[in-house]
Amino acid sequence: MDAICIKDLKKELKKEMDDSRFEHTLGVMYTCAALAMRYGYDLDKAMLAGLMHDCAKCMPNAKKLKMAEKHHLHISELERKNPFMLHAKLGAFLAKKKYDIEDPEILDAIRWHTTGRPEMTMLDKIVYIADYIEPKRDKAPHLPRIRQMAFQDLDQALIMILEDTLGYLGDSSDHVDSMTKKTYDYYIQKR
Repeated sequence: MDAICIKDLKKELKKEMDDSRFEHTLGVMYTCAALAMRYGYDLDKAMLAGLMHDCAKCMPNAKKLKMAEKHHLHISELERKNPFMLHAKLGAFLAKKKYDIEDPEILDAIRWHTTGRPEMTMLDKIVYIADYIEPKRDKAPHLPRIRQMAFQDLDQALIMILEDTLGYLGDSSDHVDSMTKKTYDYYIQKR
């Protein structure tokens, strides 16, 4: 997981992503680095997880669904109706199978970067939060406050993001992955 590995992966991903997705990806990678430095986490792991978090995002939705079925990934009814939601699961799969990333903590951070999960690791939180606050993001509610909180208290920033996400998507099971609600409930009770 040295700088050369990240440099090579950046070149690969640049070919597979549109320009705005690639810029977002770099923003997440560098935001992961900043959060890792702030919280004393492994910088290389954080950067690699941030770089790879959307590696399946630009794949057409029909291909996402077909690939998930082919490789026997669990597909919820919500994901079947909205195959774009499969990019986190597929991203973890591709990171391992196509890009030879073996570290389970990195693979889990990619897997859970859209919904979160109860008992998130430090890396899970770093990637989840970095994806929300990276510099190119500008439309999320409460973004300046969440950005500030991310460098003060990861759990509180996580709760704020989950509240904004659930507020935006509403309580409808047609739009919200159940894991997002479970994650929110877990961290609210833990508070």
